[in-house]
Amino acid sequence: MSSPLAGSAGPSSVVPILGPVRSTKARTGAPNVTQTYSQLSQVVRESGMLGRARWFYAIVMGALVVALGGAITGFILLGDSWFQLLIAGALGLIFTQIAFITHEASHRAVLESGPANDRLGRILAAGVVGISYAWWMTKHTRHHANPNKVGKDPDIDFDTISFTEESAAKQKGVIAWITRRQGYLFFPLLLLEGLNLHVTSVRTLFAKRRIDGRGLELSLIAVRFAIYFGVIFWVLPLGMAFAFIGVQLAVFGVYMGASFAPNHKGMPIIPADAKLDFFSKQVLTSRNISGGWWATTLMGGLNYQVEHHLFPSMPRPHLAKAREIVREHCRTLEVPYTETTLVQSYGIVIRYLNRVGLAARDPFDCPMVNRFRRV
Repeated sequence: MSSPLAGSAGPSSVVPILGPVRSTKARTGAPNVTQTYSQLSQVVRESGMLGRARWFYAIVMGALVVALGGAITGFILLGDSWFQLLIAGALGLIFTQIAFITHEASHRAVLESGPANDRLGRILAAGVVGISYAWWMTKHTRHHANPNKVGKDPDIDFDTISFTEESAAKQKGVIAWITRRQGYLFFPLLLLEGLNLHVTSVRTLFAKRRIDGRGLELSLIAVRFAIYFGVIFWVLPLGMAFAFIGVQLAVFGVYMGASFAPNHKGMPIIPADAKLDFFSKQVLTSRNISGGWWATTLMGGLNYQVEHHLFPSMPRPHLAKAREIVREHCRTLEVPYTETTLVQSYGIVIRYLNRVGLAARDPFDCPMVNRFRRV
């Protein structure tokens, strides 16, 4: 069995096992990694990269409003036509781009104040995309606090996919069959992720605990789905309406999953009892995607995952500049900084999930054993 912190195998990715991570100070000779992060933060702050980028977000949101208006216009003009599936696919892309803005609002990166960002995020998440902002905030805050840490990061909890060998080994029956092939099935399973996001977030709003904005979110989601489904089933024949919804949800799920998966999947898994400083924890578990502005546009800034985790409130247009500073800082400390292409990252994710999935093998799957197994 590989080390729990054995990482990805990309050409530009070198990830240490847990021992060297724990002994960063001894290995690099740095007096205090926490102190060096404070110094890095000061440089970033003095460079103005934590300041708001009002015009950028105004332009992006304006473009998304135009795109959404164009999709609605196309839907009305096409009427009863199978070309409506193109509109459905376009809506899946637009909703994902709006979800990227929601993600940034949750990190206080869009507007000046926290309450203003929360209002914007709640309206966009619940009223436009159709998912719970409170659910996302809770889940994503836990992820940022302990990325890829067993028992702490909800993003590596079992949900059809197993991200640790211990989780894979527990699966039985049909789920075990899926787990053994989960790398190859990862992208097909993402076709259902859009539906899963809607159902899970709405179900969370009915949980018996205090949830900020529960009533408002339920109202926004109810109105959103009433209008959305009402118009679709009013304009389109029954079969076409279901196909439209299916395509939209499938595109939304694949786009969301394909944008978030490269960031941490296949990077080191931190054992529950491990203690890491903030800087090492965030850098060693995160992977950047190369490509510059086109990758930033495609992934909503998630391509600069290392910088995003070190400075969550940093606006999207400043991440590229921060990357140069962070890379140099990592080079000085001899802390591995992982960056690879989008295609290579998907290969790493698939190989990693398949390797983890082997823990779900039936011990009698060995061909030699099968020859002598009694029927």
